[in-house]
Amino acid sequence: MWKKVLDWFGRGSNGHDHDAHGHGHDHHGPHGHTHGVIDATIATTGRGIWAIKWSFVILATTALLQVVVVALSGSVALLADTIHNVADATTAIPLWIAFTLVRRKPTKTFTYGLGRVEDLAGVVIVLVILGSALVAGYEAIDRLFHPQPVRLLGWLALAGVIGFLGNETVAMFRIRVGREINSAALIADGYHARTDGLTSLAVVVGAIGVWLGLPLADPVIGLLITAAILGIVWQSARSVLTRMLDGVEPGIIDEIHHTANHVPGIEKVIEAKARWLGHKLHVDVTIAVNDGMLLAAANNIAESFKAELFAHIPALDVAELRFAERQAQGRHHHTPDPFLVEGKLASGLLEIIDTAQGERMRLRISRHVEGLRANVAIERPGGAVESLPLSPVAGDHHHLQSAIAPAEPHEFSARLQLIAGSDHEDLPFAMTEPEGHHHEHAHG
Repeated sequence: MWKKVLDWFGRGSNGHDHDAHGHGHDHHGPHGHTHGVIDATIATTGRGIWAIKWSFVILATTALLQVVVVALSGSVALLADTIHNVADATTAIPLWIAFTLVRRKPTKTFTYGLGRVEDLAGVVIVLVILGSALVAGYEAIDRLFHPQPVRLLGWLALAGVIGFLGNETVAMFRIRVGREINSAALIADGYHARTDGLTSLAVVVGAIGVWLGLPLADPVIGLLITAAILGIVWQSARSVLTRMLDGVEPGIIDEIHHTANHVPGIEKVIEAKARWLGHKLHVDVTIAVNDGMLLAAANNIAESFKAELFAHIPALDVAELRFAERQAQGRHHHTPDPFLVEGKLASGLLEIIDTAQGERMRLRISRHVEGLRANVAIERPGGAVESLPLSPVAGDHHHLQSAIAPAEPHEFSARLQLIAGSDHEDLPFAMTEPEGHHHEHAHG
């Protein structure tokens, strides 16, 4: 019995099902839903927007019916519950305003468009709900000190039941649509609406208390509902202000790092930033890849990463990716510029670096055939050839390095000899020392 009650409120094993279709991973991304605001991930599908609109219609109709009974009965408990339902309904308004204005094209003044208008509308809504809560609280406190008769107790109880049925209808509607589109945020919204229905039933309890001869039951219930509204104000204000200050749910950053694990070739996520512009998410990510990789291969990795990001985070609108700057570790200012290797047997970067053992020739490979061997043949004056075989470093076949240093000076013509079985190719290149460095050699 208790398990069924927990499941009904979304607190059991069947509630808050983040994996409505049985998938092992939630590809709809993280969300930081708080009651009283529209979660941005809901707005990413037409079905989700449709659910929000109909939720607004149902709650607005419920509140309108309650307003009539408030005027006739004089119940402050029902007044507070009506304000509660109005507050829930009006959370859809910022979204509609944003959808209207966000369609406008960016201008030279508003280069990112008008997505921030949703945040401004959210502030207005929070202030309106806060003002309404203060009115409801004032009326309830005034009734405690100046009791007034509550009329039409039967209609009052019926209005409370209507409030409960309105919230329960919205709850079932949101939960069903949430499961259809696999939106954990919309499902959570549904369970919140189900909990809100209990505040409406509290009005019924107040009406029964008055009928039993306890006139203060009505303002006491009104105060309890006012406290619930203030909770909505706090959560909504925190969410709106967080987004206005470019804050995001920590789960979004975690999801970016997790997504990178799905893309071969990404060595590390160096930095990940994200911010909301209205209901659209913008991310800025710096990734590290093998810096010997060809540009085309690196761009393919970036495109794959973008595709994975859009698959994992449905609210994502813009993904800016950049590659981390190549580390200059092991290279000095006097080192010749590296040679970009583009051959049929291998692609990568050949350079002279400093190691603990001294200067070495190093070849970092982004693509190579099986059984690749490499050698650098440096042409010296008088027809001499300096041969530097390149061997894997610590068994890594993508990092080949010479066992000895190239002779001075580091200004020469050479050939990179690549061999794989019966295939071989010579790639000619030249290295030139930076201006002024050869003078250092001349003056010792």
